[in-house]
Amino acid sequence: MSTVKEAVEVDVPLRRAYDQWTRFTEFPHFMEGVDEVTQLDDRHNHWVTSIGGVRREFDTEIVDQLADDRITWRSVGGDTRQRGSVRFEPVDPMHTRVELTLDVDPTGVVEKGADALGMIDRRVKGDLRRFKDYVEGGGGDGTGWRGRIRPGDPGSTL
Repeated sequence: MSTVKEAVEVDVPLRRAYDQWTRFTEFPHFMEGVDEVTQLDDRHNHWVTSIGGVRREFDTEIVDQLADDRITWRSVGGDTRQRGSVRFEPVDPMHTRVELTLDVDPTGVVEKGADALGMIDRRVKGDLRRFKDYVEGGGGDGTGWRGRIRPGDPGSTL
């Protein structure tokens, strides 16, 4: 399993950065290779991706979420294996540090090759840069999900 850890400072308040990230259906606006994200319920999302000519569909489960602090998820079912966490830290009232950690277990020749060439690292860095541009540009302005999910809550398989 490969681990990627990247961070970006965005020129928006903490709440705005967090709220934008919780609007999962808007991920295709700033995540390269993400065609669609459908929010199934508060805890589950369905993803459609096209990366390097390989189309994948998979589901993710949020296993820990605390408003204005963190979101932790993992893939469930299917052949895509990943888990990750995004953390939000106020730098000052108008700036926020967003740190993404992603553990990916590449499957197939294309994904293993992309990982060996550092393409996953570059993609994550690019996605965070595009998130910065998107949120600072006012994209998707609105309220995010403010609920709390804890490991072991009903519906969680942890």
